[in-house]
Amino acid sequence: MSPCFLPVQNKQVKETINKQVEPSIINSMKILVCISVVPDTTTKIKLTEGNASIDIAGIQWVINPWDELSLTRALELKDDASNGINSVTVIHVGTTVSEPVIRKALAIGADDAIRVDAEPVDAYFTAAQIAEVVKKENFDIILCGIESSDFNGSTVGGMIAEFLEIPSVSAVSDIRFVEGKPALVREIDGGRENITVSVPFAAIVQKGIAKEPKIAAMRGIMMARTKPIKLYQPSAVEPLTEVVMYEKPAPKAACKFVDADAPRQLITLLQNEAKII
Repeated sequence: MSPCFLPVQNKQVKETINKQVEPSIINSMKILVCISVVPDTTTKIKLTEGNASIDIAGIQWVINPWDELSLTRALELKDDASNGINSVTVIHVGTTVSEPVIRKALAIGADDAIRVDAEPVDAYFTAAQIAEVVKKENFDIILCGIESSDFNGSTVGGMIAEFLEIPSVSAVSDIRFVEGKPALVREIDGGRENITVSVPFAAIVQKGIAKEPKIAAMRGIMMARTKPIKLYQPSAVEPLTEVVMYEKPAPKAACKFVDADAPRQLITLLQNEAKII
């Protein structure tokens, strides 16, 4: 499914755009980066008997690429002391299987991590769990990748903002601070949109937020072993969707070669088989 780029969302945005951020907030802001744990792109996906679920045996799990870029940008913002970022925390909704990947995020540079001990059954459930944690921990900036590389739902970030009743800004390709205020760049049809917004807010990031994901150094890997992962039990939230079954895409047809001296045969194949002309 292609991602849907939504405009700046919810009713509070108009009231917060261009509003001055309180100086006391700027001095100690906390960033929360939402991370998904997804199969490595080289993984061959297998289904269980009856196609009821994905067979996770042997899967190599990694941080969702968009979330890894979000984390990289958050750490870049923290590295500049003038931005006033006090800490960068990562959060994930998942079981103990995901902890090695969370440790990787800590090795990259996150200060600490939060794991909600539940299977992320759908986007609504996942967003609700993260929102409940934010209500207790009081983060100022929430970063979400625009989509995950497995289910490509593109909805968790916006849902989190709605649960918290805070502004959300989608299609964000850059975040920086200008005169103490968060300044965001959005990619829109035909150009770019520059926005300033007061905290707290959620940003759904996309291409351009960081050039390349940050790689964990040996020192970071060693430090990650002692960094805390706070465990939350899931809130009582019912998912809105249910997976009935999975189905693999149909296998590709065999490749046909056409002699360069037989253009009529190529045209016939494009018309009758490929049906593209």
